[in-house]
Amino acid sequence: MQNFPMRLSLLRGTLSAALLACWLCVVTGNAVSQTAIGPGNAIVQSKFGGQIFGFDIDQNGTEGLLTEAQTLPDGRVLAAVETFDQATGNIVKVVKKVISKDDFLTLGIVGTSIGLVEREHVRDIFVAKRIYKILNPLSANIFTGLWTPPLQKDDILDSVSRGQGVGTSAFLGFENGGGNHTFVLFSNVAANTFGPRVDLPDTPFFFSNGPRVAYDSNKNRAVIAASDGAVGGPPPVIATVDLATGTVSQFTGIPGPPPFRQGFINGLAVDSADGIACTTTELDFRVEFYNLKTKTGFAVVLPGANGQLQSGTDVEFDPVNKLFFVAQSVSSTGPGSSIQVYDIKGNLMESLNGFNFSNASNVIGTHIALNPSNRTGYVDGPDSGVTQLQSFTY
Repeated sequence: MQNFPMRLSLLRGTLSAALLACWLCVVTGNAVSQTAIGPGNAIVQSKFGGQIFGFDIDQNGTEGLLTEAQTLPDGRVLAAVETFDQATGNIVKVVKKVISKDDFLTLGIVGTSIGLVEREHVRDIFVAKRIYKILNPLSANIFTGLWTPPLQKDDILDSVSRGQGVGTSAFLGFENGGGNHTFVLFSNVAANTFGPRVDLPDTPFFFSNGPRVAYDSNKNRAVIAASDGAVGGPPPVIATVDLATGTVSQFTGIPGPPPFRQGFINGLAVDSADGIACTTTELDFRVEFYNLKTKTGFAVVLPGANGQLQSGTDVEFDPVNKLFFVAQSVSSTGPGSSIQVYDIKGNLMESLNGFNFSNASNVIGTHIALNPSNRTGYVDGPDSGVTQLQSFTY
């Protein structure tokens, strides 16, 4: 089941990411084609051959960011932070390399051209401390400072809203121990300032349900989607959290077709200008579109899909061309994996076929990174060992 790896990713609060990878278990010089639609020729290969633990690309620059790790024969971990050229896929610089028990996780590119990386400091096999470092700007290719969120020792940040070019980001985390409550934290990472930390209702936003977060910059609010994931269970819930007041409001999403319903929420993205949220769900291989003002929505079946394995995973939004991108690990329109592209009205605009990405053995789930300015992007693959990223155009 595609959501199984996402459940595993939550374990990184207890075990190090590199140890999980061990348990679960030449860069090209060609430029990205600007004319061919679909998978490109530029392949990013992790410098030291380790599994990639998160990546993103700068929508306001020319570089990308990744972190990698691999367990060495002596039990130590080789972990590294690297930048790469979006046009060629070449590694630009190894920002940091350590051989210890520690590892790194790419949280994303936030604000304008700011890389954000988490370092997990490990004692024995457990994460003892989490340190958050920034590259501001990413093109500096060095750590330029620390981001110091007001977190308790056992608080774990699970994800960050992926919108770039806005000052505020919304982070979703949970208490790893005690009540295990899920919370939203707002931050201007560049200024190292923070808004309210807001706890979410356990039902259905408990961390084991894998809630997803996005940021609505027009309304200055976080948008969160979750479902209890049970077969035949209730519809998902969409919540908004106001940055100014910390007020949480929520509404019930559309029910899935019986008998399976939707299952877990796999992906979420928001079109702030038009107030549209887009989600993917695990059991019913559909894409849902919600009007956040009217609290109404509709669903479309992924093209040609007829089973759970063809469900969508990550969802990302291109605000320039007003397009939602849905990752489909098992394609219903071509061989391998696909990215299905929709407009904000739910119309299928194109199917990008011929990829090879999967959540089957990933600690970090599939991610689509977009650069709307030149209609290019990167996604995981094609190496099944999760050591590569592949370019694409749309």
